[in-house]
Amino acid sequence: MTTSPSGDTARRPLRILIGCDTFAPDINGAARFAERLAAGLVQRGHDVHVVAPNTVYRLEDPRTETIEGEQMTLHRLPSTKLWWHEWLRFVWPWRSKHHARRVLDAVKPDVVHIQSHIVIGRGLAREARKRGIPIIATNHVMPENILDHTRLPEWANRLFLKLAWDDAKRTFALTEAVTTPTRRAADFLEAQIDISGVIPISCGIDRTQYTADLAPRTENRIVFVGRMTAEKQVDVILRALAKLDPALDARLDLVGGGDQEHALQALAAELGIEDRVVFHGRVPDEELRAALTRASVFAIASIAELQSIATMEAMASGLPVVAADAVALPHLVHDGENGYLFRPGDADDLAAKLTTVLTADADERRRMQQASLDGVVVHDINRTLDTFEALYRGENIPV
Repeated sequence: MTTSPSGDTARRPLRILIGCDTFAPDINGAARFAERLAAGLVQRGHDVHVVAPNTVYRLEDPRTETIEGEQMTLHRLPSTKLWWHEWLRFVWPWRSKHHARRVLDAVKPDVVHIQSHIVIGRGLAREARKRGIPIIATNHVMPENILDHTRLPEWANRLFLKLAWDDAKRTFALTEAVTTPTRRAADFLEAQIDISGVIPISCGIDRTQYTADLAPRTENRIVFVGRMTAEKQVDVILRALAKLDPALDARLDLVGGGDQEHALQALAAELGIEDRVVFHGRVPDEELRAALTRASVFAIASIAELQSIATMEAMASGLPVVAADAVALPHLVHDGENGYLFRPGDADDLAAKLTTVLTADADERRRMQQASLDGVVVHDINRTLDTFEALYRGENIPV
């Protein structure tokens, strides 16, 4: 952070403008983080405004919305649905700076925090910079997250990514600080666009919302929570389930929706395991937390996680975790401690690691559960809020 707080903003509540290309009612990690961040800042007495796509192509007056139980002001921008995607909407890029000027003039924030360099964040960063408003940027983007939705040929995807990352570099150059959820994600970003000083700040979760059941299990239930999309590689979990010893009588709970759900149901039938897989779809938070509490182990095969809030939720629920050894998941899952890592895409290796967890004796299982509970402490949402508040005020933070 290069700026210093003025006497006026050092301790008083701040007016914070958060810019998001995805936000409620979207269900994904970036949206959930922005929602929890905004709600946590409101709880701390700040005046929080959020700029996000509207659910229709219509410009509406700012309105108060309740997010994560807290009231904040939403500025919903006219957006267009990506026609081949289940829910993804976007603001026309050539209108982003126009909308940014209008919102900045109305809100007059002390600081702008963009959650993406793609459209809304891009416009806000350029217009806020003209006004001398400090800008903080958080990157949640992985190439797989983008390419899963382009439907472009391979050569066009490569060109698209180059242009996108070049533009990201220009956007991040306008900011006071760039953050991303983990050290691995920060290293990735620094190597990708040749910048330095990216700050790892956990997305954070409220651990008190999750319940750990440390008692021995009477059944073997594997659970995955997340979007049913290609980069999550849920098919690998299904194939691993089919390879488990039938004597384990393992069941799989898949919590979440997405464009791959029907294909995954067909795969479960093809593998002959449809009677052992429950597709819950999108469920209320209470049902999600209950599914985690009653499970035996959490499995995640994703190759595109910059952090994985779902994995942290599983850890806060006292679950051993079996995760792909990819991107940021090893930051959460320490092999042999709170679970195991498997070779990405390798259903045989995943099945072997799941077997190790499901056949562990009571003491070993309890040790892994406690390791998850201990490991998630550093990801408490209050630490995350403390760090971002310091950045907003221009204070130095330890890196």
